[in-house]
Amino acid sequence: MIVKRNIFLIGPMGSGKSTIGKQLSKKLNMNFFDSDKEIEKKTGVNVSWIFDVEGEKGFRKREKKIICSIVKNNNIVLATGGGSIESKKVRDSLSSRGVVIYLKTSIEKQIIRIKSNKGRPLLQDNKSTYRILKNFAYTRNPIYKEISDLAILTDDCNIKEIISKILDFVN
Repeated sequence: MIVKRNIFLIGPMGSGKSTIGKQLSKKLNMNFFDSDKEIEKKTGVNVSWIFDVEGEKGFRKREKKIICSIVKNNNIVLATGGGSIESKKVRDSLSSRGVVIYLKTSIEKQIIRIKSNKGRPLLQDNKSTYRILKNFAYTRNPIYKEISDLAILTDDCNIKEIISKILDFVN
């Protein structure tokens, strides 16, 4: 019997949060939310546009508000934005409302997974992608680790294996 609780997926861009979240929610018969997609639905524009017009600070403000609203639901799987955990309010909301799962990935694997995605506003300059991701890892990885209930390295796992590890943990 699967115990239904909120499941929050955290980790860097390209770690598989949205992909895993969609399939995990189907398996558990839970509602799935992606914080970036919810922001886009609410604003009617894409994340890149928000970054261009409001900057990262404006985006993070919107992100914090939407995540803190979504986590009030029950029986959900939420894929968060990679930088959302920089907000203490977001961290506290996630930790208090469900199981926090950190999907870890190497920078090399991130680059492979995200190279074709033009909707990554923080990675518009391809020449500095590795350096940017390395800086994010340096500041964010300790936070991901600190607030997670479970950490899974996704580099060499397929979707089914990752979901199986999550199910083993939450059951």
